[in-house]
Amino acid sequence: MNNRKQINIQYYDSPCGRLVLASFADSLCLCDWSDNPFAERNMRRLTRSMNVSFKTETTSVLEETKRQLDEYFAGKRKAFDIQLRLTGTDFQNEVWNALLDIPYGATKSYKDIARYIGKPKAVRAVAGAIGANGISILIPCHRVIGSDHSLTGYAGGLEAKKMLLGVETIELYYK
Repeated sequence: MNNRKQINIQYYDSPCGRLVLASFADSLCLCDWSDNPFAERNMRRLTRSMNVSFKTETTSVLEETKRQLDEYFAGKRKAFDIQLRLTGTDFQNEVWNALLDIPYGATKSYKDIARYIGKPKAVRAVAGAIGANGISILIPCHRVIGSDHSLTGYAGGLEAKKMLLGVETIELYYK
């Protein structure tokens, strides 16, 4: 007997790359760059932690996420109001929640995030948690830059990160 729950997935072609979206119950649990190996890792994490299987089928959560992403890319939305389901360690969830507090149009460094969560020496661990974020854009890891204002790694690639920062009209002098 199969007691696995179902996660529904859909794809969204954004101006800066293809995203895989996934919902479970009434929550979004994945918004990841589909051509990136991290998307596979994040899908495996969902499978293990939630005992789920995936089905390509739409849901109201996925359709609403697509609508809000359309508005975001059109410059008409600055905040998302989609219910999120985080599936990570306590530390990862703490970091991801800190990212949600970075305002639209602002950036923070990894060091800023480490200080914000009260772990100023955990900069590398913070960077690792940010790299494991499976809900890109809605959990705005693209707003995290190096302390020297350099663009740093991004699951969707640095061009996607530049584009997302441009959508938010963040003008930085990249090193």
